[in-house]
Amino acid sequence: MNIGIVCYASMGGSGIVATELGKALADRGHDVHVISADQPFRLGGFHPGLTLHRVETPSYPLFREPQYLLSVANTIVQVTREHRLQIAHAHYAVPHATAAVLARQVLASTHPADDVPAVVTTLHGTDITVVGADPSYSEIVRYSIEQSDAVTAVSQSLRTTTLTELAVRRPVDVIPNFLDCAAYERTEIPALRRRYTGGDPDRRVIVHVSNFRPVKRIESVIEIFARIAKAMPATLLMVGDGPEVPAARRLAQGLGVAKLVHWLGPQENVLPLLSIADLFLLPSSQESFGLAAMEAMACEVPVVASNAGGLPEVIEHGVTGFLHPVDDVQAMAESGIALLRDPARHAAVAAAAARSVRQRFCAEGVVPQYELLYENAIAARAPGSRKEP
Repeated sequence: MNIGIVCYASMGGSGIVATELGKALADRGHDVHVISADQPFRLGGFHPGLTLHRVETPSYPLFREPQYLLSVANTIVQVTREHRLQIAHAHYAVPHATAAVLARQVLASTHPADDVPAVVTTLHGTDITVVGADPSYSEIVRYSIEQSDAVTAVSQSLRTTTLTELAVRRPVDVIPNFLDCAAYERTEIPALRRRYTGGDPDRRVIVHVSNFRPVKRIESVIEIFARIAKAMPATLLMVGDGPEVPAARRLAQGLGVAKLVHWLGPQENVLPLLSIADLFLLPSSQESFGLAAMEAMACEVPVVASNAGGLPEVIEHGVTGFLHPVDDVQAMAESGIALLRDPARHAAVAAAAARSVRQRFCAEGVVPQYELLYENAIAARAPGSRKEP
């Protein structure tokens, strides 16, 4: 198949999932065309079967701001005409699904039906829980979903929210996030661990990875860590960047743990850092799936997280990690301390977490679900030809 993937280039989960999906599809023999304003985070260099098409959004005095949506739609039209895209897979309802639906209408006005790509939309969370909930955008979000040929959500929680909050009538399939399980496995890196523990075998390494937006509750990460650091020697690695960094730095200073916190900035490859970690913290107020938690679990790092959104679909409380109410910082700290003090329990939870990921979230099990979805979306133009799983 000729597949277009429309996504953001930022380090957020949607861009990462879209990029990994594109690479996995290319590895399976498809021609993949990534349409983005810049090289997506984690795309890296050359990948056989995958081509990047940059969206150029010029500024004109006529417009008060750059018209990104129109530029994306125009790029989809151009790429389709040149490469005969069969699928335009939009990650995020607004603006990408909106742009894909518009591009489809433009192409339909001049091309036979067989030369117009089917629009597939994947909902990642913010497009529904934040943008979709805003009256300024809700009607366009709903319209873009309804006009898609197929729609997926990354968790059952997000699917339910979409159907209930937006009153969407189109079926929404749940296809979870995934990872390359052959790549995501723990590798001992003694020198790197010594760098952050000072060679102290009793010092625990705790990690948080995100885009540091308010929904990630970065200050709660600091508060949880400060409680753990009072109970045992510990170091916190903060991986990522975003608007909440300054306030979190001030809080770390106020709680007396600033020297124990390392701000590492965005990292394209988090595997080495997860491989030296003993615990992962994710006290978000909302997570539609919890991609960072899944990556940590695959590397045998137990996760202590909030019981929010799709996280209970990834983490089984007390078995593969620990879940607590969003505001219960003390309970999260207590779970972390208890686990770090009990090597046997820690090993059991770590092993169960990695096993769970390999059973449910490996690329070889998830990517075929997208392939079948694409085939059905294309075949839907011919009644009676839909394939069943």
